[in-house]
Amino acid sequence: MRSLILGCVLVLGACTRTPPLPDWQSPEKRDQPTVGQIRDLRSGATLTPEELVARLSDAPRVLVGEQHDNPDHHALERWLLQALDARRPQGSLALEMLVPEQQGRVDAVRAAFQRDQLPADLPQALAWQKGWDWTLYGPLVRYALEQPYPMLAANLDRAEIMDIYTRRPDLAGQASTAAPVRQALQAQIRDAHCGLLPETQMPAMLAVQQQRDRRMAERLLAAPQPTLLVAGAYHVRRDLGVPLHLQDLQPASGEAVLILAEVGKAVTADAADYVWYTPAVPEQDHCAQLRR
Repeated sequence: MRSLILGCVLVLGACTRTPPLPDWQSPEKRDQPTVGQIRDLRSGATLTPEELVARLSDAPRVLVGEQHDNPDHHALERWLLQALDARRPQGSLALEMLVPEQQGRVDAVRAAFQRDQLPADLPQALAWQKGWDWTLYGPLVRYALEQPYPMLAANLDRAEIMDIYTRRPDLAGQASTAAPVRQALQAQIRDAHCGLLPETQMPAMLAVQQQRDRRMAERLLAAPQPTLLVAGAYHVRRDLGVPLHLQDLQPASGEAVLILAEVGKAVTADAADYVWYTPAVPEQDHCAQLRR
């Protein structure tokens, strides 16, 4: 009986440490019944946020895939990091949005945060790249800088990208180099470029995409555990992205994949372990802009 009471106390304690969920910010499809639902894609079970955190807290590596322009995804990422922090010591946070040449700045700013010496212009101090909307990423980054664990660059420098684009180095490993994987990635690259990319550029673009995923996998394996990676949804997909590279580099490395998805977008068990559905942002015709 005493052990049962103790167990209940521990469970209630964990629940009270879970931060309140953020309010929805995206304006579209808020009234859909699946908004806010979290699904275990293998069992089909619907999970509470607390149940999801409990499952993810057991994984040495958590990969979170986002839609870059959806504010709810960024808010949930910050919430998730806070919730995991409350359950066990976090080892590190890795970001697709940071490149190696920024790492020294990130470390210096984090050290300044520990001394309560906040930079007057945080994005400038970090050399934050303008392609990543600071209003969306700033709250997560600021929270992470206040923590005792490191925040790590998980992407490639521009010079590395240009070298890969030119040389197209061979990629070692069977899982990431399988023909269906390369074909699916090529189709995604074509679609992302609205069919305007010359076929002669496709091998180089594919090489860059896969070397980005390989770098993220390498950073996850080298990072203090437990670690959490924030990246675009395609990068974290089990059937196309970083998990395949983890499999090639270190089989059974023990990762969990969560994809944050707008309501109505399909996510299957081939791609992730869990999906969390959110409202949507207004659709933009990026292809029309490219064709101008």
